Amino acid sequence: MSGRVEHVVIVGGGSAGWLVAGVVAARQRANGLRVSLLESPERPPIGVGEGTWPSMRDTLRTIGVAESDLVRECDATFKQGSRFDGWVSGAAGDSYFHPFTLPQGFGDVDLVAAWLQQHATLPFADLVGPQPHVAARGLAPKQAQTPEYASVANYAYHFDAAKFGPFLRRHCVEHLGVHHVADEMTAIISAENGDIAAVRTRDRGEIAGDLFIDCTGMAALLLGGHCGVGIVAQSHVLFCDSALALQVPYADAAGPIASQTIATAQTGGWIWDIGLSTRRGVGHVFSRAHVDDETAERELRAHVQASGGPADAGPARTIRFTPGHRREFWHRNCVAVGLAAGFVEPLEASALALVEMSAHALAEDMPATREAMAIVGRRFNEAFTYRWSRIVDFLKLHYALTKRNDSAFWRDHADAASWPERLAELLLLWRHRAPSRHDFGRVEEVFPAASWQYVLYGMGFRPQRAAADATELAAADGHLREAADLTRRMLRALPDHRALVEHVRRHGFSRI
Repeated sequence: MSGRVEHVVIVGGGSAGWLVAGVVAARQRANGLRVSLLESPERPPIGVGEGTWPSMRDTLRTIGVAESDLVRECDATFKQGSRFDGWVSGAAGDSYFHPFTLPQGFGDVDLVAAWLQQHATLPFADLVGPQPHVAARGLAPKQAQTPEYASVANYAYHFDAAKFGPFLRRHCVEHLGVHHVADEMTAIISAENGDIAAVRTRDRGEIAGDLFIDCTGMAALLLGGHCGVGIVAQSHVLFCDSALALQVPYADAAGPIASQTIATAQTGGWIWDIGLSTRRGVGHVFSRAHVDDETAERELRAHVQASGGPADAGPARTIRFTPGHRREFWHRNCVAVGLAAGFVEPLEASALALVEMSAHALAEDMPATREAMAIVGRRFNEAFTYRWSRIVDFLKLHYALTKRNDSAFWRDHADAASWPERLAELLLLWRHRAPSRHDFGRVEEVFPAASWQYVLYGMGFRPQRAAADATELAAADGHLREAADLTRRMLRALPDHRALVEHVRRHGFSRI
């Protein structure tokens, strides 16, 4: 193995492996870097249906994927945010929305003061932007004539994860020069200095490389199994450790498709409901310390029936996980990405977003030599340790402020003893001011301050603030009027979500 980094070997396919392959190859191919991906032909990916962030649009555009092909081949639909039902009190009508659009005038004026003084009876997200109204009406975030990846309202995707990996594989192999090896890994071979020198396969012999990327899922065969890098558990903060997943047919194949992920609170967890073009992906994420499998499955099937699904939706797939992340993500010449790096419950679709962030970090700061790898690896570890911590804080915010006391699951989450120290400090600060950029000092924050505001105020938190003066209120009122006007125009102009999806499947979008 030479001192130069010339060959990157990715072990494991699925969404994580092929996203990394595509992003790294698209960025580094011109520099002569070779990318190989070893994928087991016998082990299907874990994915049960994926929600993404708007960043996925830039990622797919960067690697040259056509958005129309994504819609056609992966049953993709458009996601405009997340709706949380029953998280605050569990009473009828308990619901709030976390949209992808920033509040109108965000960063220019104090919208929170104007909301509290003049519009406190309205949900914060409904007041400051159009997207909750657009999603509630079942409308799409763009029009048929809008070019690929462009938007009227910011959006991400829902898609079938089982189809997304093969879709990316074809693109990476045919257009980006990624070398695909379909074989079983049988051994990991160490170099004298402790690096990974090669992986041995059942049928193709050894594959040597300079940098190895572990995308082997929760098994983490390289970083965890071979390198011995353990997990930093977060089960004392986030209690969910199991999921049951179903694929649910639409009662009406021409009926509406939800344009948001719907998360519905349950006794010992919550149920996700994701609308694809051909079916729904529905699953129950729960804590086995608070509810048993039988009760969780009973709640899941009751939700399916209550939402128009069949009485028998087939067998549920069971997924077990330990919430947490690796102690370090880059060890010597091995980097873990995706489930190999860690996993917490799939709230707010952070899993694929972290894959994207990892892929772009690797592509943009690929070490040229083994000597430089130690420096790049240290920076990578610092960045992703911070990002994982902020994700844990943000997900805990969804629970910490609940007023539900109907089960131990919700009472235990509301117990301040289970809150991360940094989140507790932020909540103390936010008693008197809104979350702002001053609270999040990184250039590439995982969640912007606006997201914290949407969840904080959606969960019923009300800061104690001094009254805003007339000038501040007038400035904020101007932006709120703009938001109301934008809402009216979007509701008139945007098409039905299913209608747009069907149009794209038949005719595609125009290309920029």
